Formats: sequence, structure tokens, C-alpha cells
Amino acid sequence: MDRDIISLDEALEASREQTRQWHRDCVNTALASLLSLLDFDRGYVKAEGVRVWDAEGREYLDFLGGYGSLNIGHNHPKVWEAIEKVKGRPAILQATLSPLVGALAKNLAAITPGDLKHAFFCNSGAEAVEGALKTARLSTGKKKIVYTENSFHGKTFGALSVTGRTKYRRPFEPLVPDCYSIPYGDLDSLELELRRKDVAAFIVEPIQGEGGVVIPLDGYLKGAEELCHQYGALLIVDEIQTGFGRTGKMFACEHEEVKPDILCLAKSLGGGLMPIGAFMTTEKVWKEAYGRMSSCLLHTSTFGGNLLACAAALAAIEVLVKEDLPAQAAEKGAYFKSKLEALEKKYEMIKEVRGLGLMIGVEFYQPTSGWLEKISGGAFNKLSEEYFASLVASELLNEYQIITAYTLNNPNVIRLQPPLVVEKEQLDRVVFALDEICQKYRGVGRLLAKTGKEVIKGLLKRK
Repeated sequence: MDRDIISLDEALEASREQTRQWHRDCVNTALASLLSLLDFDRGYVKAEGVRVWDAEGREYLDFLGGYGSLNIGHNHPKVWEAIEKVKGRPAILQATLSPLVGALAKNLAAITPGDLKHAFFCNSGAEAVEGALKTARLSTGKKKIVYTENSFHGKTFGALSVTGRTKYRRPFEPLVPDCYSIPYGDLDSLELELRRKDVAAFIVEPIQGEGGVVIPLDGYLKGAEELCHQYGALLIVDEIQTGFGRTGKMFACEHEEVKPDILCLAKSLGGGLMPIGAFMTTEKVWKEAYGRMSSCLLHTSTFGGNLLACAAALAAIEVLVKEDLPAQAAEKGAYFKSKLEALEKKYEMIKEVRGLGLMIGVEFYQPTSGWLEKISGGAFNKLSEEYFASLVASELLNEYQIITAYTLNNPNVIRLQPPLVVEKEQLDRVVFALDEICQKYRGVGRLLAKTGKEVIKGLLKRK
């Protein structure tokens, strides 16, 4: 059989235009067009720590951080060493007990808050949420799940059913039944749902990452924990983006000494090299859900707990603990945030700086329409509503070689989530770049007039 297939070597040597064409033809046409419009689709060929390099040898700072997946940085040598160390062993062999799975679960029990003990391993954050929701229903015998507005827990069916943005939900409705939304940070609304005692679980993020780096008032998570236990519901804490040192503690819920019944993990668990997710439960929750031979196989995953992923995760946790990266995130994050807050006071175009540790969002004021709106035939407003922060990110990338992106639920917020190994000089470089951008344009309109022109030209060509 003779087929025109592309080899790995050919793929590695592909030009930028060839890569664009492959994506337009066979991956996601519209996304490929958007990334090329913003000039985001450049080819990167090397990465180390916070730095990455493109094919022309230009150096960039990665302040996107894999959406929270690169807490220990790109290509950490300890993680690669761990992967090499297990080379030759069976990577997937589920009909036995893996010592790496056991060790990883034991280590997670040692570093996670409260009485979390049992771990189930999967491949992503969305899968971790799926498993957590199923486990809550199975453990309690109840069906109802409560989640918050503006939340983001993933885009698989169950995870999407507890994600609080209409844009992602509406095309796929009806979703999983018996999932109910309440305002984030509102304990009174939570109690109204819980007091009927028919709720299996309340799922919540300690900080809403994709919501725009939204931090609730002090005491919210602790209050939610107390209410859940008062009314017989489980507390599921989603630490997929906030976990593993990102906020200045190993886990963000530790800022309020909250002890979840179920904890969702992923992203940086894989050390920036392997996809791996997990959910953890207390002994009581696990036994009620999977404690019998008749129920121990109700939830499984073929690739969950595979050899390479577990080796990477074991190494990543060791690096986090030995280098005390949560403490580094707390110190560097306070320094970084103070510098950004000074810019907020200095420039009107910055609406707010918020965050904890090295999970920081900078929100800009929503731009108003003008001549770009007229010449684009209405495309400008739609673009600015959904992608304005991407124009700021484009300026950071193309003029200052700094990689970042907007948050999914709030497109006016750029996220600044560098690896926790970032140096203060690198933080200063980002502050300097934002300072220059704000000083140069003195408002969102001027920035759009410069950055938006090329985008609008591209949009007009596609009409």
C-alpha cells in the first residue's frame, strides 16, 4: 500500500507556511487563520526553563506557561532523566500493579491537604473532573451537582456541564442533567442549593483562572467547605490550574486551610512533558464509591497511570518539593504584582491587576467602536469583544518577544503565568514591555489602530 505520508523528520523540518497549510487543511481551519492573523503561529524549535527560541534564533520569554502546565519550566532535566530511566519497561500493562502508580499516589497523599488518600490517574484535567463528578454521585447516592458562574472545568460533556460560560455550553445542550449554577463567591446562594440536602457535590476553583483570574473574598472556600459538610454534600476543589505551587502554596485551597473531599489535578503534574491528570479522594469517599470488588472497575482509563506519565510526575513533584517552588512563587509573585499595580495606577487603559503568587491577570478596559468598526462592516466589535487581550498579547509577542494569551471566559484579561523558576530580571522585562505599550498608545483605541489594522485587513480579505 503506497500512501503519501509525512515522516517525523519531514515534520520537524516543515516551514511555517507548510505548517499553516496542514492546520488549515486537516486540523482547525478557523483557529489556524486567527493565529496567523495575530502572527502567533511562528515555529519554536528550542525551550529551556522560561525561555524558548524560534527557527530564526530569536529568544522569547514564555509567560503563558502552558496554561499552568509548566510550573517547573520547559524541558526540566530531572523530568527527562526520569523518562529515560524507565525506557525499555512496559509502558502500558494494566493487568498488574505498577510500583510507579503506587509511589505517585503515595507522594500525592503526602503533599495534598487534609485527609486525601486515594488517587485515580487519567490523562487530562477534563478527565479528572469527569471522574470526580462520577465519584461524587456514586459515593453519595445523590445526583445534583452545584457549580459556579464564570467557571471553567473543561470541555468534555460532564466537565462542560459544570462550566459556567454560555458560549461553550449552548451548542451542545442538553448537557448532563441536574447541574445547577450559582454566583461565584456567594455563600448564601450555595446554602440555598445545599439546604435541600439533595446535592452530591459542589465543584469550585479556588481562583477562577479562565474566568479572568478572579479571586473570591477571604473565607469563601472555608465557608463553602463548612456548608457542604453541614448539608451532606462533598466539596470538589478543582486545582488543575492553581495547583503545584502556582499561587504560593502547594495548593491554593491551603491559603484557607480547606480540606477537600475530592481534589482535581492535572497540568503541571506531568512536569511539562507528559499528559497526566488525577483526582484524589478521602478514604470514606473512595470506599463508598469503589470499595467493593463489584464496584472497583466502574471507572477506568487505558492510558491512565502509564509508565512515562508517572515517571514524569514523580520527578516533577520531587523538583517542586526540593526547590521549594511554592515559596518562590509567593515571593516572586508579590514582587511582580506590586510592579504591575504601579502600572495600573499610572495608566487608564489598565482596569485591574489581580492574582496570587505567579497566577496574575491584567484586565484592560473594553474598547469602544470607531472607524475600524465602520470599515470592517461590524467585524471589529465582534473581534474586540472576543479577542482584545490577544491584540495586547500580539504586541507583547511581536515587539518584545514575550508569549502570553487571554483568559477564555474574559477576553479583556491577559494571563501572566510564567514557570515558577522565572527570574526577577525576566519579570522586570515584562513590566518594562507593558509600561512601554501603555505609554506608547495611551489607550485601547490607539493600540487597536496599530495592532488591529493588520487583523482587519485579514478579515476583509476573507469576506
